[in-house]
Amino acid sequence: MSNTGTPIGVIGLGAMGGGMARSLRRAGYKVHVFDVRPEAAAAFAAEGGVACDTLAELAGACEVIVSVVVNAAQTEAVLFGNDGLASAMRAGSVFVMCSTVDPNWSIALEGRLAALGLLYIDAPISGGAAKAASGEMTMMTAARPEAYAKAGDALDAMAAKVYRLGDQAGAGSQVKIINQLLAGVHIAAAAEAMALGLRAGVDPAALYEVITHSAGNSWMFENRMAHVLAADYTPLSAVDIFVKDLGLVLDMARASKFPLPLSSTAHQMFMQASTAGFAKEDDSAVIKIFPGIELPKGKAGPN
Repeated sequence: MSNTGTPIGVIGLGAMGGGMARSLRRAGYKVHVFDVRPEAAAAFAAEGGVACDTLAELAGACEVIVSVVVNAAQTEAVLFGNDGLASAMRAGSVFVMCSTVDPNWSIALEGRLAALGLLYIDAPISGGAAKAASGEMTMMTAARPEAYAKAGDALDAMAAKVYRLGDQAGAGSQVKIINQLLAGVHIAAAAEAMALGLRAGVDPAALYEVITHSAGNSWMFENRMAHVLAADYTPLSAVDIFVKDLGLVLDMARASKFPLPLSSTAHQMFMQASTAGFAKEDDSAVIKIFPGIELPKGKAGPN
């Protein structure tokens, strides 16, 4: 508990951010939080954290701030919008950016913050809500040595694996984009396989049992098709997240005219699901684009 009493800030208490804040508190940090939903911050404060009413208040209390918002636009708002952090953070403070973004945007952000005397860690995350809650997620990071010196212990408190991929921003986001390529394609492929099984009349629980013990299994099939069997499309990661993330994948490839046929198809599948009304549902709801199948009602499930 060497970090006892050390203040640290967390912005965004969603599926990942809430677990990360709790991991930091378990490690002994005095965790200050801000969320656009005041009730989320109040609930965390009831567990022993500190709820801040404004971003400026959080910046005044913490020299390391972890941002776990959805995208670059929200990060821009956090830093440079009304009541933005950038003007309130003390020189030498560290901003840890955990969103999935265009690597070039992340590179530029490091320079913008450096001009204000602030340090930056490009630190996208992976692993899901359960691993975030248990401190076992993965962080793909890139930063200057002085940023790691100030915030490295906090990164280790939030993640089982903290990969240091370079001494300047961008490398972390590049690796995360490639991870999202695989994640999106795997979810789309898993949905297609389950849909074919349903169309053929295969018992979905039996199909799930066999595939998860066979060579065709993937982490995404095992995790996401369990949601389908349970008929639970509560968004731990929504369809629109992969509309965004696979869009970033394609943007990255387009810059060097690199073909990504599987990513392109998966992106279209998530786009179709989004425009069909499933944008805010769990990303496993991409299975709903397939015609002529009857989805499980929730009684059957994996053993």
